Parts: sequence; structure tokens; C-alpha cells
Amino acid sequence: MRIAIDVMGGDSGPRAVVQGAALAALNHPGLHVDLFGPHDQLAVELANLPRHFAAAESRLSVYHAPDVIRQDQRLSEALRRGADTSMARMLAHLAGGRADAGVSAGNTAALMALSRRELGMVADMPRPAISTAIPTRNEGRCYLLDLGANVDVNAARLVDFAFMGEAMARHVDGLAAPRVALLNVGSEGTKGSAVVREADARLRDRAALNYCGFVEGDDVFAGAADVIVCDGFVGNAVLKASEGLARMLIERVQATFEARWSGRLLGLLARPALRRLKSELDPVRYNGASLLGLAGIVIKSHGSAEATGFAYAVQRAVREVNQDLPSHLASELAGGRSQWQDSTQQE
Repeated sequence: MRIAIDVMGGDSGPRAVVQGAALAALNHPGLHVDLFGPHDQLAVELANLPRHFAAAESRLSVYHAPDVIRQDQRLSEALRRGADTSMARMLAHLAGGRADAGVSAGNTAALMALSRRELGMVADMPRPAISTAIPTRNEGRCYLLDLGANVDVNAARLVDFAFMGEAMARHVDGLAAPRVALLNVGSEGTKGSAVVREADARLRDRAALNYCGFVEGDDVFAGAADVIVCDGFVGNAVLKASEGLARMLIERVQATFEARWSGRLLGLLARPALRRLKSELDPVRYNGASLLGLAGIVIKSHGSAEATGFAYAVQRAVREVNQDLPSHLASELAGGRSQWQDSTQQE
């Protein structure tokens, strides 16, 4: 398996991305990684890899890309003048069949637009949806989508998100019948916007989906559903708020134990449990958002991810490659959207 990586997009610089790629290669012995960025800069990072990454170095290859798409760069400029950037060359490499998936921590809007242009979409989808897994009760997780790619959507797009999220949970996580829900301000059928209520009515007619209706914000982390659907504005707000809350809780617990000598003693006794809690809540474990609907696999890493977090994003790409997710989406969404359009026309 070969994964192409845009090394230059992250906030932490190329070192974190190169080390994250090396860590992923160590965790997956059959994985080869193609790194895109300025050759001299990447050569320095490879030469300075910590000793424990040495075994992975032979499976890391450098591809020269002299330019970078900045996080604040206008999308129009990235599309017109970005051909020599690390992101664009990584995606061209993927589109040319020389890699099985691509990973970038760069500008999200540019990554979406360039991915769509290079790879195309499946089943006439208009644009990708961003989805990631979030932790739920009893060490579970659910997929939330969309997370910002589609801020203002109609009911048809919410139905598309439901199909895509359900297919991903079924094929990548092996769930036989993933529970699908719409995020709303109440569980009653009269609550929410007209768009959400229309999507609810449409999804109730879809016998192929295990649709369980509306869920509220406090249900997201309770494990009430395996796939939760919303527009990109709401999804992005939920995701960012949950990441901030997780960090705040961890910091508060640590500060409480360190405030007094008695607390420090209790903290020493509770350290294994605290370490486990931190691991379970740490957003790093869930880094790596899928750009669903593309005719290829592209994973968006959090821009601030360090090496360990970036390795999780690469791991997400590996899982989707192993399950050949785009092929499943193409076949299942084509049939699903065809039936959706037929039912709409009959009405």
C-alpha cells in the first residue's frame, strides 16, 4: 500500500508530518509513504529523524514540490496558481494511480476543491462531505457529518450524507446495520428547520437505512447513533466545541489533583485511571477526517496535529484503502440516489 502525503500544510511544520508518516510506517509494515514538499527541506527532516524511526526510513520517498498553499490563501489563487504546491502535486500523484490515498493537514477549502478537480466525484455527488469519528459512551464512537464542507444544505444533501455515513460505518467499521440519526434541537417531529424536517420525512421512507429519527446535542456522545447527520455549520461547531471541552476537562482534573498535597497523593494513586481517561478523550486519537464522495481516498488531518495525531490520520487512510471505500460508495450511492430521484419525481 502507498500513501501520498502533503508535508507542508500543517501548523506544526514538516517535522511533525514526516515523523507522523514514519510512525505510521512503523505501525504498518507493508506501508510505503510518498512525501511531497521542497526536496532540501524534506531531506533535512529525514536526516534528523529520531533513531527509533530508522526502520521506517527506507519506506519514505521524497517528491519535490517547491511551493505551498498557505492556510490563509484564497481558494481562487490556489486553484489558478497552485500546480507546483505540495498539495496539488500530492493529489496529482494520487489521481495518476501512483498512490492509494492522500493525506494533508493543509487548507481545507483548497484540499476539497483540488481533490474534486483531480479525482472527481462518485454517483454525481456535487461536492465532498467531511466526516470524522468522535468518542461515545462505553468506548464507542460515531461518525458526524458534515463538518464544514457544506454549510448551507437542502434536504437532498442531508439524505446523501446519511447514505455516505452509513456506508462508511458499515464497510470500514464492520457494523451490520449502523444506526443513522439527524441532529436537531428536539426529538419531536415538529422541531427543527423545514430542511431538517423534510430530510427526516425522506429518510423514514428509506427502508434500506436503519434510521432512528432525531437526536439532540446531548445524545451525540451518549452512543445514541452510529452516524449523525447535520449541515456543515452545525457539525463544525459541535466538533470544535467537543475538542475544547475535552481539553478543558483534562486540564481541570489535573489542576484539581495538583492543587494540594493530599490531592497530589491521590493523583499518584489515580494516575493509571487518569492516563486512560486522557487517552480516551484526547482528540488526537480521532484525528483524520474523510472527504466522502470523492472518487478516491483523501484524509484531512487537523492542522495543529503533532506526529502522533498525524499518524492517526494516515492510519485512517489505511483503513479506508483496505476496505476500498470509494468503490462501495460509488455502487451504493448510485442506486440510492437513483431511487431518491425517482421517488421525488413521483411526488
